[in-house]
Amino acid sequence: MGIKYKRILLKLSGEALAGENKFGLDYDIVFNICEGIKKCVELGAEIGIVVGGGNFWRGRTSGKMDRTRADHMGMLATVMNALALCDALESHGVTVRVQTAIAMQQIAEPYIRGRALRHFEQGRVVIFGCGTGNPFFSTDTAASLRAAEIDADIILKATMVDGIYDSDPRKNQNAKKYDEITFSKILGDNLKVMDSTAAAMCKDNNIPVLVFSLSDPNNIVRAIKGEKIGTLVKEDMEWHQNP
Repeated sequence: MGIKYKRILLKLSGEALAGENKFGLDYDIVFNICEGIKKCVELGAEIGIVVGGGNFWRGRTSGKMDRTRADHMGMLATVMNALALCDALESHGVTVRVQTAIAMQQIAEPYIRGRALRHFEQGRVVIFGCGTGNPFFSTDTAASLRAAEIDADIILKATMVDGIYDSDPRKNQNAKKYDEITFSKILGDNLKVMDSTAAAMCKDNNIPVLVFSLSDPNNIVRAIKGEKIGTLVKEDMEWHQNP
């Protein structure tokens, strides 16, 4: 079976890299995730990755600290995760480039769209660090921005939950899962899938998002093949809910 999506933007949360410790990096988990990414590359997918930094730092929960400074610290946390992903991917034999929205030329390339596109053409994975490079914007928003800039076919949002529900399935055992849903429904019902800025950007630029569980790293492969997993978010349809 071939792939349905050629160029993808994979959004990874920092928490997904921390494992049961909930903080820092579990390199075994990082290694397994990168094994799934390698399979996608071998199938011919062009992959850009935006990674969060919540396993090290969360600017919006930093208490009394100045929000701009706290967000800058969060951007640095994403770079640590980007370098860890780069190392694990290279150990799998995948060629990788890390690009950051804030210049730090000793350890990464600056983000340049044309250079990123050239890397894709050469079969390289590109990891985008530092979010958008601006405070007050989440890494979900960074994922939607980069997806629009690189003309991604889809955003694959790998989470700890197997899709989108009408309420938190960890708190409500009767929560109902959506197979498909629109961005308008997400925004209107204030579903906590991604922040409103990211959802609106995807809606306005007609970029679909597939939300799925990263509990099995091979779900990334299933996703690019177009298999029915998780919840697909797109605007040009009528949303429906599982019975």
